[in-house]
Amino acid sequence: MKGLAITSKGIEYTTSTEIKELINAKCKIEESCVVFDFKKFEDLCLLCYKSQSVDRIVYLIDEFKFHNFHDEFEKFLDKADFAEWIKKYKNFKVECLRVGGHDFKSVDAETQFAKVTLRKYKNCGPKFNLKEYDIIFFIYIIHDKCYFGIDFAGFELNKRLYKIFLHPGSMRGTIAYALIRESGFQKKDAMLDPFSRDGVVVIESAFYANDFPVNYFKKDKFAFLKLNLGIDYEKFFKNLDKKIPKKPKCEIYSFDHLFKYVDFSKKNAKIAGVDKEINFSRTELEWLDIKFKKEVVDRIITNLPNSKNANLDKIYHEFFYQAEYILKKEGRIAIISVIPDFLKKHAEKHNFVVDREKEVWSGEQKLMFVIFKKKSI
Repeated sequence: MKGLAITSKGIEYTTSTEIKELINAKCKIEESCVVFDFKKFEDLCLLCYKSQSVDRIVYLIDEFKFHNFHDEFEKFLDKADFAEWIKKYKNFKVECLRVGGHDFKSVDAETQFAKVTLRKYKNCGPKFNLKEYDIIFFIYIIHDKCYFGIDFAGFELNKRLYKIFLHPGSMRGTIAYALIRESGFQKKDAMLDPFSRDGVVVIESAFYANDFPVNYFKKDKFAFLKLNLGIDYEKFFKNLDKKIPKKPKCEIYSFDHLFKYVDFSKKNAKIAGVDKEINFSRTELEWLDIKFKKEVVDRIITNLPNSKNANLDKIYHEFFYQAEYILKKEGRIAIISVIPDFLKKHAEKHNFVVDREKEVWSGEQKLMFVIFKKKSI
């Protein structure tokens, strides 16, 4: 059986790595998604519950490339075999996610699917129902490729329940998680975000470091709960929750120079259920060498200010000056930036070199992950 993990453009490798770690699956990376093999439906349920890098988890029925979508989609649906699902779950809903330029809208694909399905399986008595449905069929169209299957989550997995108190420049949880993994963060590391804002980076770090399910408080929301898959869902969740360690090994530090954002981070972390695993403090950049001894931090992961109204030269100089002191020799700095050239210019002044960089997309916005290491002397 095959599954489809839909994700943000640029973080597909992180998603592939995460899927391999969680369900030991063979993965194939494609644009903005990962196709993977799985052995049992519990694997898809587990990914819905714990994966931090995905937008959707879909049981993949089939896929195809097209030139003329409507003609080819109808032929595809006529050949596709999803009779067992329609027979079991007569009330269905369909959703379409579309990326790229097309001469049709998502609702057109949804309408076409509903019409073909009602015609094809009319003897089974299926009903297209947007409110009271048992199953969600999902169509993912990206440029000239279409993936078709069943949505196991039933909601966008990149939407975080804890994001209540927001900074104007808040980061997506999935993007923050990818930045964390790109930094090489390990579950025993000392990690710092000196510009914590609303706490997304430290919260996602705490989820990962503590094996705490990102959707721990959404157990009753999943679409797969309506599917009769032979799974004892209560036991399924209980067994996964048993694996949450009682004593985390890592040290996570959430700093900001404004009390307002320290408070935002605390409140969001409490909603997420990981506030006790994070050290919060109102701390100015200039105080980092007082807060930490020399070369004790493994990872600094953050989103530096980029507003033209701020004194960016001063902020970036002080950041790398402090980082040079507190970061371990083999440590890494991971920054998400819209001004990577300016960032690299200041890093170089303080003996940091680029270890690697990656272009990522948050919706339509292009961003850069830039990972720095200390220059060898």
